[in-house]
Amino acid sequence: MTYLGIDIGTSGVKVLLIDAHGRALGEASAAAVEPVRPHPGWSEQNPADWWTATLEAIDKLSKAHPSEVAKVRGIGLSGHMHGATLLGKNDEVLRPCILWNDGRSAAECKEMEAALPSLRQISGNIAMPGFTAPKIAWVRKHEPEIYAKIAKVLLPKAYVRLLLTGEHVEDMSDAAGTLWLDVAKRDWSDELLAVTGLNRSHMPRLVEGSAPSGNLKPELASRWGIGGTVVVAGGAGDNAAAACGIGAIRPGEGFVSLGTSGVLFVSNDKFRPNTEAAVHAFCHAIPDTWHQMGVILSATDSLNWLSHITGQKQAALSGAAEADFTGPGEEIFLPYLSGERTPHNNAGARGSFVGLSHRSDPAKLAQAVMEGVTFAFRDCQRVLHDAGTKIDRLLAVGGGAKSALWLKMIATNLDMEIALPEDGDFGGALGAARLGFCAAEGADPHTIITMPDIKTVIAPDRALSSAYADQYARYRALYPAIEEARK
Repeated sequence: MTYLGIDIGTSGVKVLLIDAHGRALGEASAAAVEPVRPHPGWSEQNPADWWTATLEAIDKLSKAHPSEVAKVRGIGLSGHMHGATLLGKNDEVLRPCILWNDGRSAAECKEMEAALPSLRQISGNIAMPGFTAPKIAWVRKHEPEIYAKIAKVLLPKAYVRLLLTGEHVEDMSDAAGTLWLDVAKRDWSDELLAVTGLNRSHMPRLVEGSAPSGNLKPELASRWGIGGTVVVAGGAGDNAAAACGIGAIRPGEGFVSLGTSGVLFVSNDKFRPNTEAAVHAFCHAIPDTWHQMGVILSATDSLNWLSHITGQKQAALSGAAEADFTGPGEEIFLPYLSGERTPHNNAGARGSFVGLSHRSDPAKLAQAVMEGVTFAFRDCQRVLHDAGTKIDRLLAVGGGAKSALWLKMIATNLDMEIALPEDGDFGGALGAARLGFCAAEGADPHTIITMPDIKTVIAPDRALSSAYADQYARYRALYPAIEEARK
């Protein structure tokens, strides 16, 4: 038997096929039409583009591996979170999906929190424009004719599920990012729904990520040459799916993701919110498990920005920084190029270089950028600790994890070892395929979702701990001072 993972992103769809031992058998991808930005701060996408890319990717996979695809018994879904896909009474799409990175609903966030003072306590999160509910509040105010037609609100992967199975279903991890879920109870909150004028009839049915959510439509099974019943799992939001791919589902297990944005993710056995510091507290894709995230909006994207400014490639900049590295430099960088979530929750925050001199060459600036992102991860760790969270093990993923210096900086500043997996794909598609396996076979997720072999473990450099503690204190002092000066 084989199992298929479908990872739905804003730029495209990736599919991964695994066997019963979790080994990758084949993969394929298809690009989606890029999001449109009709106004500054807006970001929208046509849901039909996700479906077109999904069909194209699975078509490619079935042509390349027909005998393996014919044996598919379970499918799992991963998808970008928070998107508001509005459907009418016949499941017609009412307007383009308002995506996770759309910032138009800031005013509605304030209005929602004022209308329901217990909002943060129930949802475990601050009302942010990225979440789904404030987007609906915006539609209610600015597009009342559309709002009046809403029969269902689905997240992106739930819309793809609808077309795969005919079912309106969502998993707990993705639902937690709507701001309509009582995250502790793992159920829709009537109070939260009422703030946006909706009720349970507008919501999809909830299942755990490793549980069945429906069966693949016979006509689609026939299209791909699959015989028999194919179970579609609840799946997971993109970060929870990535955690399932890397095996971080047990309390204290987590990962640090050095991608375009940065994530410090940790799995929990309890619901532990810290809304004052903009920690995301969500349900995990595994029953009776939650997770927290500290989110950095510009991680490797900060180095990418410096690359554009200097005309040097990222690899050259990080290599030059590593060659000259002796410890913290004079320069300090605040990586808030597009605002920041954790811990500041400030979309208007901006980046800064401080401590520049005639000696500040591209290598030193690159080191400062890498250290600034590292300090942002240290901020995330600090506020997770404030929420009562203990991180026992961290794996490193993402493009920035190729830099030995960056991983050493992170290990030293978090004061814990960072494990680097053997080369492989441990992303959302693998996590989704594993969840598909669990749903189809009734398997215990803890036996299926395991951590990969480790290539190397990066230990903290204790000789630099004191110097970095001093530099981090300077870094923390800069944000409030610069924000005050910008007023």
